[in-house]
Amino acid sequence: MKKIKYLIPLAFFCGAAAAAPVTYDIDPSHTYPSFEAPHMGISMWRGKFNGSSGKIVLDKAKGAGTVEVTVDASSIDFGHDQMNEHARGADLFDVAKYPTAVYKGKLEGFVDGAPTKVVGELTLHGVTKPLELKINSFKCIPHPLHKPRELCGADALATFQRDAFGMDAGKDWGFTMDVTLRIQVEAVQQAK
Repeated sequence: MKKIKYLIPLAFFCGAAAAAPVTYDIDPSHTYPSFEAPHMGISMWRGKFNGSSGKIVLDKAKGAGTVEVTVDASSIDFGHDQMNEHARGADLFDVAKYPTAVYKGKLEGFVDGAPTKVVGELTLHGVTKPLELKINSFKCIPHPLHKPRELCGADALATFQRDAFGMDAGKDWGFTMDVTLRIQVEAVQQAK
């Protein structure tokens, strides 16, 4: 009977340790924040950033977590060299002055262990504003190459006004300031 009395707290402790938050490193080779914005109201320009890094902390048992993504603004890629150079300049991203964009937020709205949104802030062009991301899909699986570590992936979406971040190039010509941000992300559980 005494053994059982001592084993109950030990079992509780082990269960609590197994449910601890897990940290994942964002995989830059599988993560591409992308965006789309109207061009003079006649077409939709789309681009992506080829350089990003960050961490995700996930506590599935508690339905909580955090996200931090840092984007290398100079890695912007429209698939058009001249537009890439223009976007890096002072009219838009001004990468010499603001080399990175950062998104930080809390994972919320968990359903069956998966978050449905991120409530956070985007720092872009030296300006920080609230921005909520809707998570369209979220899934974790055992990593096929690095078992027993997990691989998690998500597709998130938000819309914002770029002039709120001081990026108003084209506004005087009638360009709308709407930008749709999409973050396709994969992250690998840190090795223990």
